[in-house]
Amino acid sequence: MIRMKIPSLTIALFLAATVSQTQAGQVNNDVLEIEMAVTQALENNPGLASMVARARALAAIPPQAGSLPDPRLSLNMMNIPLDTFDLKQEGMTQIQVGFSQILPFPGKLSLRESAAKYESAAAQWDVAEMRLKLVRDVKTVWWNLFFIDRAIDIVERNDKLLHQFVAVAQTKYKVGKGLQQDVLLAQLELSKLRDRSITLQGMRRSQMARLNTLLDYPSNKDLKLPSKVNESLKEINNEAALLVLAEKNRPILSARRNKIDAARARLKFAQKSYSPDFMLGANYGYRGGQNMDGTTRADFLSIKISMNLPLYAGSRQDKTVDQRSRQVVQTRYQLDDAQGMVSAQVSKALANYQQYRDKSQLFKQGIIPQAGQTVASMLAAYQVNKVDFLNLIRAQITLFNYETGYWKSFSQAKQALAGLATAIGRRDIDINESGNIQMNEIEVN
Repeated sequence: MIRMKIPSLTIALFLAATVSQTQAGQVNNDVLEIEMAVTQALENNPGLASMVARARALAAIPPQAGSLPDPRLSLNMMNIPLDTFDLKQEGMTQIQVGFSQILPFPGKLSLRESAAKYESAAAQWDVAEMRLKLVRDVKTVWWNLFFIDRAIDIVERNDKLLHQFVAVAQTKYKVGKGLQQDVLLAQLELSKLRDRSITLQGMRRSQMARLNTLLDYPSNKDLKLPSKVNESLKEINNEAALLVLAEKNRPILSARRNKIDAARARLKFAQKSYSPDFMLGANYGYRGGQNMDGTTRADFLSIKISMNLPLYAGSRQDKTVDQRSRQVVQTRYQLDDAQGMVSAQVSKALANYQQYRDKSQLFKQGIIPQAGQTVASMLAAYQVNKVDFLNLIRAQITLFNYETGYWKSFSQAKQALAGLATAIGRRDIDINESGNIQMNEIEVN
């Protein structure tokens, strides 16, 4: 009997371990890592999908713009006598079949196609720009949510500590070595913590709904973020190199350059509008009946060439050229404005990153350890009546604020880093030990 039970026990333990591993895997899958969030947003965000659909629609325009107009096929009945409607009665009665084709002046079609190609390319770059901004927005909200989770953890931990302080204060009060006001003060601080917890929970729901919208999830879907992340924040050197990278790689600048090329192509097309377009046509006329000498009536062939005459150039072609010229100037100013905006974004994001990085390091390496030692020392001193309870509470609240401040600064540094990546036209930023940047390119299509 014993031998029969051992295999059964082994199988049971194996199954239990398997179930445990499966459950653990399910738990890990439920944790929304930041890269998972970014991937989900890029795949499912409806706003981005709309931009992609628009770009694909514009990509279908250049072949249309570069094609000749459709030819015309005509069927005519000419010179039919109204008295008899006999098609053989009169010699000029004809049944005609015609064909005609409009031929734009040489160069016009290619210019129209070029303008459409540049517009299509600009739309592709607009998609790339929106991808970058979507990645930035997802990371910004994700790091906000991460900070709120850490703040909630700190509130819960401080709630437990203050309960311990209340217990100590009550014990000392019962034995006549403490004051009732100490107990009341501790209870007041507990109420303040609960108020802070309520505020943070509300903030979490708001940020979670925003992140769900970016990921195309139901707005009330509960999201679980990891509790630990890599807290390394490396220094970034050489702002000038970042500005060069932004000028070279930022999609919005490429889009603006393509807009300028499209405007120039339209200007050249407008300048060619002084040249006429042609229409070539041919008609075949069938005639029935016979001539007076008894011979069969010959059929007719008609060939025609026509063109438009720019007689109203002052009010049409001149104005069109003027309009297109001003649009070229407009697109140049738009590029200049975008270049200034991008440069400002790079400088601002880098300044914010450096500020929040330095601040978080100061909290982590200096202020928080010192504040923690102060609280431990004052707690020990309070238990032997060498420190009053108010100072102990203030020290603990100060530590609570510093810990919250660290995670806020850390989160803001990560958000600034995401903004810097977008500003220089990349999805991610990898910083090596020397402070130089290695980057992974974002897909344009």
